[in-house]
Amino acid sequence: MADNKIYQMQFAKIYPLLVAKAEKKGRTKMEVDIIIRWLTGYGQKELEEFLKTPVTYSAFFQNAPEMNENRHLIRGSVCGIKVEEIEEPLMQDIRYLDKLIDELAKGKALEKILRN
Repeated sequence: MADNKIYQMQFAKIYPLLVAKAEKKGRTKMEVDIIIRWLTGYGQKELEEFLKTPVTYSAFFQNAPEMNENRHLIRGSVCGIKVEEIEEPLMQDIRYLDKLIDELAKGKALEKILRN
């Protein structure tokens, strides 16, 4: 696990990439934030604090207050790998976020993305 480069990347460096992907397709930063908060249980203030601190992507997910219990309903592929088949829990949670942002960028309604 520790040798995977994505785990060591700073959340503050990855977050703008997620926002840019969504905005490029006409979606908003606010929608990205809603998805991240839904998935991780962080509040908006906490999320904004992470953008000012050097927290790693792995720590961001590992310390999430409450990963959404419905995240296992997320299905589909990211980078050619089915998220439901990823065995390593941390990587699966990271790819769940990737998949949700992909769905947002493809125009899926936020209500359907959140799987409530």
